[in-house]
Amino acid sequence: MSTSETKNCRITFIYFISLFFSISAHADHDPGYKQANTITGAGAHFAWVIFDELKGELEQSTSKKLQLYGKNSNLGMGCNAGIKLAQQHNHDHQTFGFVCCPLSQQELEKKNIKIYPIADEPILILVNKNNPVDNLSVDQVRSIFRGDTTNWKDVGGWDKPIAVVTRLHCKKRPGHWKTILPDAKDFTKARIDVSSADEMVKMVTKFDTAFGHIGSTWVFDKESNVKAITVNSIEATAENLKNKSYPFYRKLSAVTSMEPSEDLLTIIKRVQYGKSFEAVAKKYNLLPLNSQLAE
Repeated sequence: MSTSETKNCRITFIYFISLFFSISAHADHDPGYKQANTITGAGAHFAWVIFDELKGELEQSTSKKLQLYGKNSNLGMGCNAGIKLAQQHNHDHQTFGFVCCPLSQQELEKKNIKIYPIADEPILILVNKNNPVDNLSVDQVRSIFRGDTTNWKDVGGWDKPIAVVTRLHCKKRPGHWKTILPDAKDFTKARIDVSSADEMVKMVTKFDTAFGHIGSTWVFDKESNVKAITVNSIEATAENLKNKSYPFYRKLSAVTSMEPSEDLLTIIKRVQYGKSFEAVAKKYNLLPLNSQLAE
């Protein structure tokens, strides 16, 4: 393992531990944390957004307090955090998780959890706003990430080297960034690996030659000097995911233990099938995966 890989592993591990100490701290100071009137969720930012947007309605539907952790996905292994928390569910400590990657049947059985697909999320291809390039073909995107194309002039841009930025989380799971290239080994070794979506945006903002990727539920602030380009002149929208003209996406889901409470199931089903989710899906260009909304 290289020095940079070792450093990234250490950072990820430290942040993973920090999250659970943070949640534990809330448990120490919030008497409701482990009581039956509280439901706690944590995990990947991109699925967290959905539950956070609907939090008020979900609390009203169950008369339970929702404590949700996952904003900004500063944790490089957010999906793992969601799974870990889901496994801790019991009568007095109701918990579930958010994931932004598909889980294989083998993993579900091994970890004794259930998954509830919610929506497909487009993966945006990001460049700096100063970059004159506004569109690339699928082949050009993949060529850049592979390292076969290394200068912007080769794809109609300025004569500057391309700085590839990646966040290759959940490497053993299918989907997500693997819709771009199927294996981390396929990406150029001359790349900048980041451990969070927030860091991805900051890197693409900082370097005008940067090239990265991020989910469509990310909310860019006024300091984010980035733009999403079209791919094959196709925008990253739910409609274009549905008609399969936009190629890059990932699956957002909730996970629970094998015996979730009725209140927890009510919350998840309200997100999967509820009318209010339509507005959230439209806002973030998500493609709902459940029949009432998908048609």
